[in-house]
Amino acid sequence: MNRASRWSRILAIVGLVAMVIGALDPLEGSLVILPGTGLVALGAALGKSRHRILLYWSFILVAAGVGALWWMSALGGLGGNTGHSYWWALVLVPYPVGWIMGLVGAIRTLREGSGRCVPSAAQ
Repeated sequence: MNRASRWSRILAIVGLVAMVIGALDPLEGSLVILPGTGLVALGAALGKSRHRILLYWSFILVAAGVGALWWMSALGGLGGNTGHSYWWALVLVPYPVGWIMGLVGAIRTLREGSGRCVPSAAQ
């Protein structure tokens, strides 16, 4: 395993763990999920994974969703006396969609990388 693929794998694992841990509290955990998604995307880029485009989009969606989440939180949230309809929750949809895409992409990237280390029977 060369140096780039080793770092790629380490970044993908650390990012995946951060994404899972951050999911325990979606608001404050977003400060862990966003860099975790970035680490997975960076790891996929270093390892030249075929899933890197999926992970780039995952990072973009998570960043947009986290920004919307903190913006809505700063405005006082949704419903009740805030004056914001619950329909405004639709601007938060990129966050969970990007998070799920990131999990799938991270797992696929790690599975793809593990196959490189195993010598084939044809050799």
